Order: sequence, then C-alpha cells, then structure tokens
Amino acid sequence: MEEGMIFEFDDCMRETLKMEAVDADTCHPLVLAYMGDCVYDLIIKNMVVSFGVRHVHQLHDKTSSYVQASTQSLMMRAMQQQLTEEEHVIYRRGRNTKSVSPAKNQTITDYRRATGFEALLGYLYLKKEYARLMELVKIGLDSLEKKEEGNGE
Repeated sequence: MEEGMIFEFDDCMRETLKMEAVDADTCHPLVLAYMGDCVYDLIIKNMVVSFGVRHVHQLHDKTSSYVQASTQSLMMRAMQQQLTEEEHVIYRRGRNTKSVSPAKNQTITDYRRATGFEALLGYLYLKKEYARLMELVKIGLDSLEKKEEGNGE
C-alpha cells in the first residue's frame, strides 16, 4: 500500500470531530497518564481478542491481568533500561505526581510506577510516536512472558 494511502485512526478522529491537537509537552502528568491508560487498554484489548477469547467474562479477566498496576510496574522495570533521557523525564514526572485517588489493592510503589508507565505511553501517543510506543510495550510484554517461563507457568 502506498504511504499516501495510509490514513491513521488518530488523524481520522481529529478531522471528523474537529479536534485540536494536544501539546504533550505542556500536559500535566496525570493528563498524560489518563491518555496512556486508555491507549494501553486499547492495545491490550486488541491483543486479548486476537488470542481467540470470545466470552466477555474471559476477555475481562485476561485484560485485567495485563492492566493492573502491579503488571504495569513489572513492565516498566523491564522498559526503564531502554528509555531515552526525554522518556525518563516523562516517566519520572508521572511517577512522582500525587494522584487524586489512592492505590486500590496495589502497593504505592507499583501504583506510582504504573502511573509513570501510563504517562509515558500517553506522551508518546500524543506526540504520534506510535512505533516507539509499541516498541516499549513489546519490551514490557516480552518481559512478562519471560517471567512466566521462569516460573514454569
């Protein structure tokens, strides 16, 4: 397919709904995390559906195992070594921002690391750095797979 023929969902959404672009560099870290949560959720839901799971309860359970703060925290630990300095700054801003809601059934460390993870994904999404966003998510997902293999699961 010719490059000019590719029309990205984000561009289509913005054009159809007459939305202004958002400057990721000026967004509050919790706004970045809000966007990153949504983007990551969409990635994981697409992945889980591609596994062939068809019952909604099973879809929800499998998705929940990937989107909980403790899992995101594990992924972030694996990704940290691969971050650029700019990405580290965004991650730290998200991680260090006080949230309006407390961690639910998670340690504060996992919750904050997950918030940094989501802020980074939101930042990359708003910057339209989709390939980099997916590269980092893949590193994190691969680390989970290695951990499962190491546990004999």
